[in-house]
Amino acid sequence: MEKKLYPFKFIPVASRRPWGGSALVRDLGKKFVEADDEGNETVLGPDVLIGESWELADMGIEDSVVAEGWLAGNTIGELMETYLERIVGENVYNHYGRQFPLLIKFLDINDRLSVQVHPDDEVAAERYDSLGKAEIWYVMDAKEGARMYCGFTREVSAQEFYDRCKSGTVDEILNVIYPKKGDVIYITPGTVHAADGGLLIAEIQESSDMTFRLYDWGREFDPATARKMHLEEAIDVIDYNAFDFGLYRKGPLWGEEASHMPCHAHSCSCTDGCHCHEEGQECHCDEEGHECHCHDEGHECHCHEDDHCHHGAEEGGVVETLVESPQFNVTALHLSDPLHIYTEKFESFIVYICLEGAASIQVPSTKPNGEAYMENYEFAKGETILVPAELPDFYLVPRDRSTLLLEAVTRPADEVDDYIDLSTDAFLENEDYEGLEDGAFDEEPSAPKGSSPLNFFS
Repeated sequence: MEKKLYPFKFIPVASRRPWGGSALVRDLGKKFVEADDEGNETVLGPDVLIGESWELADMGIEDSVVAEGWLAGNTIGELMETYLERIVGENVYNHYGRQFPLLIKFLDINDRLSVQVHPDDEVAAERYDSLGKAEIWYVMDAKEGARMYCGFTREVSAQEFYDRCKSGTVDEILNVIYPKKGDVIYITPGTVHAADGGLLIAEIQESSDMTFRLYDWGREFDPATARKMHLEEAIDVIDYNAFDFGLYRKGPLWGEEASHMPCHAHSCSCTDGCHCHEEGQECHCDEEGHECHCHDEGHECHCHEDDHCHHGAEEGGVVETLVESPQFNVTALHLSDPLHIYTEKFESFIVYICLEGAASIQVPSTKPNGEAYMENYEFAKGETILVPAELPDFYLVPRDRSTLLLEAVTRPADEVDDYIDLSTDAFLENEDYEGLEDGAFDEEPSAPKGSSPLNFFS
């Protein structure tokens, strides 16, 4: 009998960074262990500068290891090799192959994070045979005076940016955000960004470590602190426009200024009779979720007739969509009562990150004697859990009245080139196609099951 998969927790891995601090150990209770070449293990104390905790990573150079259950000790890469679409879902597997598509981290930015940028999927595939890197930052805590640098205050030229990186004046053109706890920023590929001053961040990103350092606040000029820089390599992947504030979502601590719509890149995706004609207009769904309307300051349209994934989620802030993007969808769940989650409706795996409180995932199961019971998988603040797509449904139960979770899924979509007119007849008049008109093109050849359309990790 085939064994059933279950929700996975992984052993976190510490990543030392010069800009890190002690918050991951002190505030999130992380216990990091490092082993030397002889296998001797050392527990890292709060005096070690740790910038990142890798929670779920399928990177080859760093693969997360299952912490509990009958698959404990296996890496996420080994799970993908063995269980394939049972882990991620058929659509995700057909798009990404055996590469798990997301990388989950916690960041402790105690000092200045280098000014950096990430490439998009197209550039990363062509040059490095890799995925690009879109990411979101959820601010779990922000000290007074903490800063996030995102994009530019105005449109700049590549030459000006290059010169300012070399002269140490690039901060004069960077857009500065003073974040508060609960803020969210969607960092699109091409957006120059950095941070400083005491930030604890939950990061969800594509499964890629493609980071180009552009400026390191002078550390690159000191042999004792210098790290490899990539300014020339990255100069043509940078978005030199002024920062798009639609990518920044202010949290509840902003009061009346708080945002209530998902982070979005400027575009309009209406399909049912809504058309934005005037420059600067966007579209979003009305209160009932059935119609689209254009507004001067709107957001992308993602209409649904009902909330079929979160049964029992009432309106009023229990479920908040934070980011909707081609790479991932991220939702905040404010749990006060149990939710019945139908995994099959997502057509994806689900990752939960606990930001506050604690929760348990309860999976309906049956004992050998036929008796029904619930398998219970608990996770608390600072922990991440992966629910495989194979599970048809489960209950998400709060164990603390202030429980807050991030929920991340991947829903790959087929892209159609803009220059292709799908309404055009495939055949010219008065030409002999030797019977090809009779349905030979009705079915397009597809990639082998489990391979990526972009040849990633196939």
